[in-house]
Amino acid sequence: MRLYLSSFRLGAHPDRLLALLGGPGPAGVAVIANAMDAEPEAARLAGVRREFDALGGIGLRPVEFDLREYFDRPAAAVGQALARFPAVWLRGGNVFMLRYALARSGADVALLDLLRHDALVYAGYSAAACLLAPSLRGLDHCDDPGVVPDAYGEPAIRKGLGVLDHAVVPHVDSPDHPGTAALGRVAAGYRADGTPHLVLRDGQVLVIDGQDVRVH
Repeated sequence: MRLYLSSFRLGAHPDRLLALLGGPGPAGVAVIANAMDAEPEAARLAGVRREFDALGGIGLRPVEFDLREYFDRPAAAVGQALARFPAVWLRGGNVFMLRYALARSGADVALLDLLRHDALVYAGYSAAACLLAPSLRGLDHCDDPGVVPDAYGEPAIRKGLGVLDHAVVPHVDSPDHPGTAALGRVAAGYRADGTPHLVLRDGQVLVIDGQDVRVH
């Protein structure tokens, strides 16, 4: 399993992402920006362009992979499409919106299977890292779960993907990020109730390559 989990954007160690991929190459990287689906379309498009600029700047070829195109389609469709990419890059935003899009499209199951077979690199930041915990409990301090019923008339999903056995809390002690105070409260709550978790400051990344687990 190969994971590159940044607190914010590419973080300070994009070379570690390239190492997981074996260097830049001609294959595209699937950019999943559905954490921004509750934003106005202009803001969402600007966010996607920012990811394209950042990933293109380190020699990768980003391609948007909009999970909404796979809503309510046969379960195998999204897995077959994702299997064509050597990596996925999940943009930050609202973790509950992202979790819903993954479930509605079937990409949650597909990504777990691809990771189990080490068939791609899972990379991204903020919500992308939070998503991998056993539970999304506590993250309503920073993200509004109400965006899901507002948009789709269905409740937000509180169960994480369970790829990690602990939570990841980004943006802690990161005064330049507007969410740092809220995420600090999330981390404090986890400390108080004994929830296993890892905190990341902006710039830091958690890199997992098989049994090698390091924070850079």
